[in-house]
Amino acid sequence: MLNRTLSPDLKEIDKIDFVKPSIFDITNDVKLYFMKEVPNDTARLDLYFDAGTIKGEHGIASFVNGLLLSGTNSKTSTQINTEIDALGGFFESGISNENSVITIYSLRENLLPILHILKDAIQNLVFHEHEVEELRNDRKQKFKVSMEKVSFIAQRGFQQRLFNQSIYGRVTSESDFDAISTDALKHFFEENYLHGLTKVVVVGNLPQGEIDALIDTLGTWATTTKTPFEKDIFNLKGLTHIVKDGAVQSAIRVGRMLFNKTHEDYNDFLILNTIFGDYFGSRLMSNIREDKGYTYGIGTMVAELHETGYFLIATEVGKDVKDATLKEIKFEMERLHTELVSMEELNLVKNYMLGQLLKSADGPYSMTDLFMSVEPYGLNLDFYNASIDSINRITPERIQLLAKKYLNWSDLTIVSAG
Repeated sequence: MLNRTLSPDLKEIDKIDFVKPSIFDITNDVKLYFMKEVPNDTARLDLYFDAGTIKGEHGIASFVNGLLLSGTNSKTSTQINTEIDALGGFFESGISNENSVITIYSLRENLLPILHILKDAIQNLVFHEHEVEELRNDRKQKFKVSMEKVSFIAQRGFQQRLFNQSIYGRVTSESDFDAISTDALKHFFEENYLHGLTKVVVVGNLPQGEIDALIDTLGTWATTTKTPFEKDIFNLKGLTHIVKDGAVQSAIRVGRMLFNKTHEDYNDFLILNTIFGDYFGSRLMSNIREDKGYTYGIGTMVAELHETGYFLIATEVGKDVKDATLKEIKFEMERLHTELVSMEELNLVKNYMLGQLLKSADGPYSMTDLFMSVEPYGLNLDFYNASIDSINRITPERIQLLAKKYLNWSDLTIVSAG
């Protein structure tokens, strides 16, 4: 009988046995990634398009993404969505700086029928004037509401200064919504969707014949060009405050341009980042939330772009403690330069990060997502076992070296609003 008074033996993690997706050619440059090892009847289809927010005129990429199922000459948006619902499907679309993604969730037996509905809806998209105006009014209203929030204002100002003169630093103004024409929408859609498919991801226990049918169905959308992405971006350093009359809080954004997963210091920097601000017991949370009580939450993150990346600290505090919060952030940053992290704290963070990595690799959907997060950089799932090796090997001295190299107050873009 199991003795529940005894703890189970601890086992060190040195690798994860990943299941890799199969890769099929849609064209020489556009691939389909297929994860078949799903032990149930669910399925997911992701379509990636070269239609991120850095493409086209201000705001147009997001606008088109919001109109993808807005109707054809023979079907309204309601009819299209009703047909998808009738097959138990769920559709969502999202957009980032560098791409847009359409996702279908369904039972595997209905994935291909839903794709045919989706293909017809997008291939024959009309951009009805009333749908365009409805979305325009909705987006303008949401923009006005957002411009009353210090978090939105600070993030907007931070984006402009972080990315400086880069196209990634573009921000939308209210006038941009009125400037978008139907002809511009159609041109962007034609160029970046009907000829902009960059990759396809399928998760589900589908027969090979259905994978072949997916390739045949989607082949006409495959892109024939490669978008060049910016690499050399230099953030504007120093402090900027944006006044928001009547605000009771201040939003703070602090960061700098950094690197992506291809950099030799990436994995080790993630450990430093976790200690500093990327889990509930982090230095910043312990100081600024638990000790000082300035905020409900503060966090750090490392974000990747195709050719570069950046580091970010974000929080909202009472406007009367904004300067004190910045002082404490600087203090914790410089403490990493002067004091070695204790082995007790380091081991806690190591165990936390290994647990999070195991959790993120739980099941075929999660493993597929892990693969797709490294695929743009020419990497594969071996990247994560290299991450485990970094976690197991890192020392306090290495963390201090990285802090001195990358976390210097004079190198940072600092934006507050309130």
